[in-house]
Amino acid sequence: MRLTEEEVQALLEKADGWKLVDERWIVKKYRFQDYLQGIEFVRRIAAISENTNHHPFISIDYKLITVKLSSWRAKGLTKLDFDLAKQYDEVYNQMKQGEGE
Repeated sequence: MRLTEEEVQALLEKADGWKLVDERWIVKKYRFQDYLQGIEFVRRIAAISENTNHHPFISIDYKLITVKLSSWRAKGLTKLDFDLAKQYDEVYNQMKQGEGE
């Protein structure tokens, strides 16, 4: 079910670094130390997306990965978009913690 503007704003306040674009997308850029690390991130979030049958737009620009989420059927943002955003952030944070090892 599509979220109201108020619900979107409340969830955005809790979403680390995600931005609202055109009132129907949430977008975040992730930066990596090298190209293959970014590709591994894409592989991991693609698996999560496939398991939930909810697929983002993903752009790969060398070490910068941009992710855009929206729900086509709802014609806007849903709770699932924000749930996935949180999972993507968790993957990113796990990968960043692994760099120091």
